[in-house]
Amino acid sequence: MIELGYKQIKVFKKTYFHPFISLKLAYKQLSMDRQSYSNAVIEFLNIEIELIGEVPKRDKILYAINHRSLLDIIVMEHIFARYDKSGTWIAKQELFDAFYGDFFRYSGCISVDLQNRKGLLKFFKEIKHTLKKVDDFNIYIFPEGERNKTNDVLEFQSGAKKIAKANNLDVVPVFINDTLERTFKQAPFKERKKIQVHFGELIQDHEVLEENYKEFVKNVKGSKSE
Repeated sequence: MIELGYKQIKVFKKTYFHPFISLKLAYKQLSMDRQSYSNAVIEFLNIEIELIGEVPKRDKILYAINHRSLLDIIVMEHIFARYDKSGTWIAKQELFDAFYGDFFRYSGCISVDLQNRKGLLKFFKEIKHTLKKVDDFNIYIFPEGERNKTNDVLEFQSGAKKIAKANNLDVVPVFINDTLERTFKQAPFKERKKIQVHFGELIQDHEVLEENYKEFVKNVKGSKSE
């Protein structure tokens, strides 16, 4: 699978360095390339994704997703492929500096360094510019800011709220109801493994984003235990 990932970087680069492609078409193509790779990984691991809830038909939405594994992105891109969604992932700068950084860099992800004021200003300008130029653009973010090894929702970092508020974006809460790090280590499965992904109702009040998200997760877990 690692070999497939390195091959995929070459695919990303064809679009990333294309001299004539528009911003909209570039994000669309990179989204399709990520989704193609993700679908191949899901098939290889023998995983089935069960979607509970609805993916909004409209775009220019921020998707707030819980984070436990690198496989989270694969699972979400598989879902976005079903609904022909185009967008970008927000990732910490340190991921771009890691050995797999080129995958994030050339696949159209946008980096953010919360400790760098100039970098933050550049980041928010890039988001606003892209939303203005690309009418079918969506933003995908892990608001906890790091992989969560607990069963609770971690305190949100400020990024999701600031992005949504600055660009007047509605937020869709998403909860992947599985510990994918463990799932990833056990795969590929002989019998198909089912993973549930829950999509909640739109959150429009950015001031209560974290509270509403935690309530959404609480309801998901409550319904599962009944």
